Amino acid sequence: MGKHKTPVTPAVHVLRAAGVEFGNHPYRYVDHGGTAQCARELGVDEHAVVKTLIMEDDRQQPLVVLMHGDREVSTKALARAVGAKAVKPCAPAVAGRHSGYQVGGTSPFGTRHSMPVYMEATILELPRIWINGGSRGYLVSMKPGEAARVLAAVLVNVAQPE
Repeated sequence: MGKHKTPVTPAVHVLRAAGVEFGNHPYRYVDHGGTAQCARELGVDEHAVVKTLIMEDDRQQPLVVLMHGDREVSTKALARAVGAKAVKPCAPAVAGRHSGYQVGGTSPFGTRHSMPVYMEATILELPRIWINGGSRGYLVSMKPGEAARVLAAVLVNVAQPE
């Protein structure tokens, strides 16, 4: 892997402004590689790689869900947690309009529009997480409590049973 220049994204600006200590982790992005591919590239456990999902409720109100890379979101449990009849993932173009990021490079930090953030509660049990820094091929690592603090995340238990 060649030299990567660390991107300065809206996410990086938010993290710096909030005084978060974070690591920069560029990696070789592969279309549809997902969290498994970046975990392999960076040599970290996929469970500690947190994916950022842009979803919408039955009123088409967007929301952000943070989930372990190796787990799936139960949309039924999420709908109950947020008080909606239903929740579904946004189409990629819609997700991009809400977040301001390209799918595959979506960060929960520095989104174009303010959206409520829901974090799987077990993420806080990890010593460190790796999460998208706002660009394809770029993750940042930090203590999960810092992510929860900066995002004012609501903790939920919405992972599909293993």
